[in-house]
Amino acid sequence: MSAAPYTLFGYWRSSASWRVRIALHAKGLAFETVPVHLVEDGGRQHQAAHLARNPMGQVPALRTPHGMLTQSLAIIEYLEAQHPEPALLPADPYARAQARALAEVVNSGVQPLQNLSVLQHVEGLGADKIAWGRYWIQRGLDRLEQAVGATAGRYCVGDALSVADLCLIPQLYNARRFGCDAAGWTHLNRIEEACVAQPAFVAADPARQPDAQA
Repeated sequence: MSAAPYTLFGYWRSSASWRVRIALHAKGLAFETVPVHLVEDGGRQHQAAHLARNPMGQVPALRTPHGMLTQSLAIIEYLEAQHPEPALLPADPYARAQARALAEVVNSGVQPLQNLSVLQHVEGLGADKIAWGRYWIQRGLDRLEQAVGATAGRYCVGDALSVADLCLIPQLYNARRFGCDAAGWTHLNRIEEACVAQPAFVAADPARQPDAQA
């Protein structure tokens, strides 16, 4: 049993796992990583051991002193409540709502449409899964670029890191994987540059995870 208070069950390249890793590192929290490979053996997220952690058969799952939690934004909200500093949600109610809204653009409006299970289903229907993913990421981030224009400072909402940035960075990584055109993302590219220089983002980078693959 790990002495760390948190155990993260995730996958190195999972956007949702990545968000939680950033939050844990940003708050300076010790945690153990337990990889759950999403492809090997038909996807280990579908095996009984992981379904006991998350009946949806998804990552991440976070074991906490209070029990298991799933869904990345719910996990981040829990960490925010348990460890308020440094904050990942603005204190101002309107700015806090803006950060949550921008996070949901990615969490609800972009990432699920290019998630592994969706791409596998699209491919099973005989469609081009890469073209599908590229379309929805391009569309979503084009619109996020417009939305962030009204809220951004150094980061997505003003000059302090927020949950919106935690969602943005993994999605930009996916955008490159799918061959999206980032030329018009002036705000998003600038915010990414500011984020990836921060130690929490460096530590959470997929290439640095114990289960990373070439």
